[in-house]
Amino acid sequence: MAGIKVFGHAASISTRRVLLTLHEKNLDFELVHVDLKDGEHKKESFLSHNPFGKVPAFEDGDLKLFESRAITQYIAHRYEGQGTNLLQPDSKNLAHYAIMAMGMQVEAHQFDPLASKLAWEHVFKLIYGLTTDQAVVAEEEAKLAKVLDVYEARLKEFKYLAGDTFTLTDLHHIPAVQYLLETPTKKLFTERPHVNKWVAEITKRPASQKILQ
Repeated sequence: MAGIKVFGHAASISTRRVLLTLHEKNLDFELVHVDLKDGEHKKESFLSHNPFGKVPAFEDGDLKLFESRAITQYIAHRYEGQGTNLLQPDSKNLAHYAIMAMGMQVEAHQFDPLASKLAWEHVFKLIYGLTTDQAVVAEEEAKLAKVLDVYEARLKEFKYLAGDTFTLTDLHHIPAVQYLLETPTKKLFTERPHVNKWVAEITKRPASQKILQ
């Protein structure tokens, strides 16, 4: 839909979280590439959208937002009737919504800090010509394994983390998972059968493939 702009970098995990949501909703948007090493004019323009200077930022008409998970929730609610429903089937059921919200908090505070640090060590450091710190990798993998043990138990009962339908809880994991599947950390997913099946389901979605192009 005309008027939607995403300010960010296509390789950024946080930016990809927003792009995934827009693709799932079949919404038209413009991705405005932001690298804060660019000129001061571009930097000042971006900071008017996000005063903390981190990608992504988001614009939908007169509305300006930052923080990727706030943006994805806005999109899911604002465009609930379009494309994939990323909320619980009964979005008015507060108990079901709370379960999804709890899952999003787990992703943000338990999964993402570890997964993002591992993506930095395995992927982004190499891009910048730096050396992977294997001690850090081992430490973070041990922590992530414990999180995935919890996921494995949850996914024995349900197809997805918030129940039997795909929601924002699952979507928020996808960008980091995609990066880690190309690294030795992949083993943490594949050695847990229910996690492995879940990862295969969420990463084969058409929207998930689009952000890799």
